[in-house]
Amino acid sequence: MIDALPRDEIGTPPSMDEAQLRWLTDSVSRNRFLPQPDANSIFVGDGDFRAIGAEFLGHFIRMGGLRANHRVLDIGCGIGRMAVPLTQYLDGDRGRYEGLDPVEGGIRWCRATVTPTYPNFNFQRLDIAHDLYNPTGTIKGRELKLPFADAQFDFIIMTSVVTHLPADEVMAYLAEIARVLAHGGRLFMTAFIVDDTARRNATGRRDPRLAFERAGQGPCWFVPRQPPLAAVGFDDGFLDGAFNRTGLSLALKSFGHWREPGGTHYQDVLVGERQRSRP
Repeated sequence: MIDALPRDEIGTPPSMDEAQLRWLTDSVSRNRFLPQPDANSIFVGDGDFRAIGAEFLGHFIRMGGLRANHRVLDIGCGIGRMAVPLTQYLDGDRGRYEGLDPVEGGIRWCRATVTPTYPNFNFQRLDIAHDLYNPTGTIKGRELKLPFADAQFDFIIMTSVVTHLPADEVMAYLAEIARVLAHGGRLFMTAFIVDDTARRNATGRRDPRLAFERAGQGPCWFVPRQPPLAAVGFDDGFLDGAFNRTGLSLALKSFGHWREPGGTHYQDVLVGERQRSRP
């Protein structure tokens, strides 16, 4: 794990201290007045919608260096699990949030429920093809073009996105992310990294749902008897190299407790920073 992020170069104020951050995340997780979709509408994974959102808000600030005045892009925003807690942190005048997702139902709920109260939160559907989430999509993943001008964002979120993408599409996403990130801007990504510990599972304590097996000669690992994109792991080092090739320096890499108990987060976390000049 790389322990510290580089000094913020976007001119943002210092982060809140740990006591303030704990108060914020606890308040979000307990706030029954925050919008929450019907349980039957949630398609973004299991677990408590509000509690998981509050947990990730803490990760974004502690690990990613998110600030209240940042311009945020949430790729794969789903039905607002990350957006809802961010409404309690991003500054209403200076902060901005854009959410993208291929699932119309999630975007429709967010537009109807979040945006009217928080007008600096915008959501739009991106009709990108995906075998599981949007099989009739008109945009191929390898041809992704994000609908934003260059250098528009300070912080980009990709939670549980590359865990459902093939390697060539990951490269297309990262190239576009590097384009729309401002200098010094950061990407917060979660992933399944199949290192030696995860591969051997010597302790027998890896999440049994993620019995990854290598897919051919490439860097991808899939779960047997599941659709290939239901859960995707990558060779340790693949994502690090993909960051470098697309103009992102690796600021932090932290392994999650899906592979063995311990740690503060389930999936692995990588934080990339936009270099001043791309290769």
